[in-house]
Amino acid sequence: MTMTELWTSYLWPLLVIVAQSVLLLVVLLVAIAYVLLADRKIWAAVQIRRGPNVVGPFGLLQSFADLIKFVLKEPTIPAGANKGVFLLAPLVTCTLALAAWAVIPVNAGWVIAEINVGVLYIFAISSLMVYGVIMAGWASNSKYPFLAALRSAAQMVSYEVSIGFVIITVLLCAGSLKLSAIVEAQDTRFGLFGWYWLPLLPMFVVFFISALAETNRPPFDLVEAESELVAGFMVEYGSTPYMMFMLGEYVAIATMCAMATILFLGGWLPPFPVPPFTWVPGVIWFTLKALFVFFLFAMAKAIVPRYRYDQLMRLGWKVFLPLSLAMVAVVAAVLQFAGIAPR
Repeated sequence: MTMTELWTSYLWPLLVIVAQSVLLLVVLLVAIAYVLLADRKIWAAVQIRRGPNVVGPFGLLQSFADLIKFVLKEPTIPAGANKGVFLLAPLVTCTLALAAWAVIPVNAGWVIAEINVGVLYIFAISSLMVYGVIMAGWASNSKYPFLAALRSAAQMVSYEVSIGFVIITVLLCAGSLKLSAIVEAQDTRFGLFGWYWLPLLPMFVVFFISALAETNRPPFDLVEAESELVAGFMVEYGSTPYMMFMLGEYVAIATMCAMATILFLGGWLPPFPVPPFTWVPGVIWFTLKALFVFFLFAMAKAIVPRYRYDQLMRLGWKVFLPLSLAMVAVVAAVLQFAGIAPR
């Protein structure tokens, strides 16, 4: 093989993928910094207080000040901890959360890896994130984090099942596991009334609530909030490892917002397929929809009282699982007998 063939076949495509990945990570991490600030500002506004407003104009640099604080603090590792696994756990959580964005299309053709099984990839990555939690709880060599890790794993697995059935109903309507194809299937002349949030409204609600539980968000943040667990599976963590857990959590929230946008809200499609809506770039519509879903996440944190753990598990297994399973059967039957199933 000549150097020219090596360059055109392997090296240049590799450089392009690396450059795209770095650009995506930089944009995503900066966006997460302001999503975190928005979360705190929304919560403060609901409680009629100011929220972060000192570091930078309107507090816009608060997240970066927090980053510097975490990075410069000395990490402490408990004497009895398994140091390798203890430090690997936050890295696993953060890496998996970021890896999910490799297949998420934010506009037509704007995706790092356009794979035909994008939904399965996201599902697999979100399932693997349980391991970071379990590793953290076990490696801390303390009963409190270990107990919290087991409860967190049970919670995440329980709601993963409901999310899976919700996604199946969308796949039945779209006829593809490809994320961009799911968005294109919602491109009708009815605009936002042709997106899947309307015909699959119960599934959209189930997906949203399950996403709250999947990402340990209030009112389902029992893992770190219950008094007997002190601070959950990451009670022994501080400085940069703790920051990586929090980063992984917020990236996972952003992933769920993006998935809700793609599956139910038409992705990058404009709300009405006529000017001036079609003049706005698709990535802007995608971002606005994802931010709207995150606003719902933030409002749930601010206004919904926290569940007990037994209530949380009962909701997942006795309400959402039968409901989502029934909806799969109903949607499949309607598509089949009405003759509108995708070919």
